Amino acid sequence: MPAELSVIEKAAVVVGGGFWKTHAAPGIRSVLITDGPHGLRKQEGGGDHLGLGTSTPATCFPPAVALASTFNAELVERVGIALGKEARAEDVTVLLGPGVNIKRSPLCGRNFEYFSEDPLVSGRLGAALVRGIQSQGVGASLKHFAANNQETNRMTVSAEVDERTLRELYLPAFEMIVKREQPWTVMCSYNRLNGVAAAESHWLLTKVLRDEWGFQGAVVSDWGAVDGRVPALNAGTDLEMPGPQGDSVTAIVEAVASGELDERVLDASVERIRALAAKAGPATSGYDVDAHHALARQAAEESIVLLRNDGVLPLGPTERIAVIGELARTPRIQGAGSSQVNPTRVDNALDQLSARASVDFAAGYTLGGRPDPELRGSDLRDEAVKLAARSDSVLLFLGLPERDESEGYDRTRLELPDDQLALVHAVAAVNPRTAVVLTNGGVVTLEPWHDSVAAILECWLLGQAGGAAIADVVFGGTSPSGRLAESIPLRLQDTPSYLNFPGEGDVVRYAEGIFVGYRYYETVETPVRYPFGYGLGYTTFSYSELRVGRDRVSVTVTNSGRVAGKEVVQLYVSAPPSGVRVPARELRGFAKVALQPGESRSVTISLDDRSFSFWDVDSSSWVIAGGDYSVQIGKSAHDIVLRATIRRASTRPSHPLTLESPVSAWLAHPVTGPLLRRTAAKEAAEEGGADVLEMVGSMPMRRLLRFPGVEIDRRQLELLRRVANNPVVLGVARGVARLRSTIARSSD
Repeated sequence: MPAELSVIEKAAVVVGGGFWKTHAAPGIRSVLITDGPHGLRKQEGGGDHLGLGTSTPATCFPPAVALASTFNAELVERVGIALGKEARAEDVTVLLGPGVNIKRSPLCGRNFEYFSEDPLVSGRLGAALVRGIQSQGVGASLKHFAANNQETNRMTVSAEVDERTLRELYLPAFEMIVKREQPWTVMCSYNRLNGVAAAESHWLLTKVLRDEWGFQGAVVSDWGAVDGRVPALNAGTDLEMPGPQGDSVTAIVEAVASGELDERVLDASVERIRALAAKAGPATSGYDVDAHHALARQAAEESIVLLRNDGVLPLGPTERIAVIGELARTPRIQGAGSSQVNPTRVDNALDQLSARASVDFAAGYTLGGRPDPELRGSDLRDEAVKLAARSDSVLLFLGLPERDESEGYDRTRLELPDDQLALVHAVAAVNPRTAVVLTNGGVVTLEPWHDSVAAILECWLLGQAGGAAIADVVFGGTSPSGRLAESIPLRLQDTPSYLNFPGEGDVVRYAEGIFVGYRYYETVETPVRYPFGYGLGYTTFSYSELRVGRDRVSVTVTNSGRVAGKEVVQLYVSAPPSGVRVPARELRGFAKVALQPGESRSVTISLDDRSFSFWDVDSSSWVIAGGDYSVQIGKSAHDIVLRATIRRASTRPSHPLTLESPVSAWLAHPVTGPLLRRTAAKEAAEEGGADVLEMVGSMPMRRLLRFPGVEIDRRQLELLRRVANNPVVLGVARGVARLRSTIARSSD
């Protein structure tokens, strides 16, 4: 097909035909692309990117910040199916989502649109959403590729990240989704990566994404992310959005004519866009609005995390209940920016609670700087305190106003607004049965008011059915089953990226490396208010019968409480010392299971080689460091309830010994190590026990030989080196070492 088009026609195809449409050409139809991580945002007319224009009504599902806390891939896939159906009904070919960027800092203004601080959670749930969307003949657009972890200077900032950190933390979610689901498109991010614009990074878009991972779809730019169309095309950016961009078309035509751009590169991008357009199915007649609202409600229910409960929840229907907080009446259901959905309806919590019990309401504060026409400031707080004092229990709705978190800028603090902090202290002082209901797209600190309240529900942003979901949980219609997909720190200063976020000028250094979120807190033993994976319910669960095999782990889970509930089984792996820094533990699997009171069930979680691997910079590959790995079942990243050990053989490639190799490498080698250690032990005994090995371990062998008194014959050492580098001898030596290790463990 590309051969039948002129160069100028081809150039036009790889540049958008409008704000939300691709360019049509002979044999290539124009298709519609819209925002859609948690709901369809099809704008009428030309549209805008900031969510300010009107859009077609659509179901507003819980954003990724909430869906992540469900830890329920099957439920997230059903949400994806619903999104796909709504897109088909509106003749949309590609939904721009999901976003699977890692939550490096809780201050990122777009954290509401991302899943987790952990790549496995982001990858598993992101894959489920993509699978659901694409099952309906609609393409997903996996974004923002890659290292788009802040909004500050997002168009120009360079994320300086070492390759191990990229491979282990910031790329795995993308890799998992690409390999498992083949999203129709991947969206490259605005930022630069190690100095190179993501849209112009051949390493990122071609070497890694296509050559290593096997991506078959089209790479689309984030809106306005392309500076040089020809460099971007050469790097692997197939489609520049938005369009039309006449200067880009001209630049491509001139580059082909001059030889700067190989026309075959242009042809490949044109073919990918043609294939994308050919996948689009015909529009359908509609979708079940009520069924989708019910699904949004179920997703919201499973997203709610019960953090604290001193017995106040669930509430009884005969209690005198005070509902305090403007957010109960005027809910925030989603984040601000390009993903804003025009919901088909909205359930606010106040109406839903009032339908189930007799409640009294006081606003307590205002949102967005819009004062109540009758009461202001302290008057609003005084009214709320009086209501709290005469009530049996209080539901206090607190959270972040829309202006505090949005696409385009980052937050500057973790605290709730000052007027809400004053309110919670005042209300808790007069009513000890106060339950706080939080509404926020990013983590907020619970200090210093945490200990003064009886219960805390972290509700995130719950979408259009969130009010009904909150009422169901508050009155015990369902037991909360959400678990934290990100840690809640005590202070902003405790977060691992504190000194390196959002960077200086146009450079942000990821100096914390792989130690983000719980990987940092658990490794350096820094306390948090609530750890990753944490969450309570109205029932309890116990674990037993942990069984560990090479490729799977099984454990029996029992509902030991009095009501039905759902538990999230979390599998962590702790690696042995290996010469590289590794976290105390890393999540390697999870499963959600529903159990009736007294019911037990065996849960099996699969493992693979990647579950035990780290990225080896020297060999540019995933390798296993041989040794004993601790396989752990936890109720959170901090609360480990069962442990077992599995031994894995090393897959590290052998680096031939040379005289430039450090002495430690000679000592660690299965052939040379035993001989040299015996020599060193003899010398240490003669010299009164001096630890020679520790002193010279980092020294190249060549330099050690130059020291007077070193009794190592160079010719014998060279012969020993040649023997050690022989693959057959090395294999035998490793086998003997493994046998000795097995015998030693058996005798223990």
